[in-house]
Amino acid sequence: MAFTEYQLLQVLAQEMNMRKAAERLFVSQPALSQRLQNIEKEWGTKLFLRSQKGLSLTPAGELVVRLAEEMLGKQELVKEQIQALENEVHGTLKIACASIVGQNWLPKVLKRFVETYPHAKISLMTGWSSEILKAIYEDEVHIGIIRGTPDWKGPKHHLFQDTLYLVDREIQSIEEVMKTDRPFIQFKSDSNYYQEIQEWWHRQFQTTPKRTIVVDQIETCKQMTLNGIGYAILPAITLDDGMEENIYKIPLVDDHDALIHRDTWLLGYEYAFELRQVSAFVEVVKEFLDGNSQ
Repeated sequence: MAFTEYQLLQVLAQEMNMRKAAERLFVSQPALSQRLQNIEKEWGTKLFLRSQKGLSLTPAGELVVRLAEEMLGKQELVKEQIQALENEVHGTLKIACASIVGQNWLPKVLKRFVETYPHAKISLMTGWSSEILKAIYEDEVHIGIIRGTPDWKGPKHHLFQDTLYLVDREIQSIEEVMKTDRPFIQFKSDSNYYQEIQEWWHRQFQTTPKRTIVVDQIETCKQMTLNGIGYAILPAITLDDGMEENIYKIPLVDDHDALIHRDTWLLGYEYAFELRQVSAFVEVVKEFLDGNSQ
């Protein structure tokens, strides 16, 4: 039955009078009588007995009216919950994030998000930026956070940029790089990042590194560098302000002596940014970035 029919039965049970019920429902008595007959036909039994004194419920009618009241109560509860959804943030925020950002920047933002919106849930996957783009294209996530310069036609928000540094315990200037026999420690990454480093290296030295060590994770690369095994090129996002004093950080520059940066972007399809949990996350991100820029 439709909710209007449940409401009709509830009013009839409250008034026990066709005329008064018709007035409350803003219908004529004949129309109300016809609708009641259709409902009783649907149930296959009489729900109300009619007499000169008014109406009385049959045993079957008592059961159906009880059902009507339960359904109307549930309807009201759902309406309240829907209203709450519009005022609060619920649902699951599905994010795909470049691993380096997921390790070093995103946790602080998500902490603020879950504190602000405790009813929201989070689904997070990390990987290379190419994998993040694939997840967005295939609708596996709402939004993605990637590194580099994305070839993305939809909405995107620039989050931050961080300088690339040559990091070592011994090397204090770029000129010392080709004088050392210690290895250049590299980590596997997206091709565009790797290409950027290779182009810088070739412009600077016109030759290949003497020795190299390649590891899977940027954190492994960082720890090996901090422990004096070799030198590495690392983005600022991985370098804590409280690092040991005898760690040297030399910023990379291009042919025009401009600092070389890596950009970080938040992107997704237009419809994803219309979701309440996504728009709320974007606001938290903006507040976080504004707070850190002051």
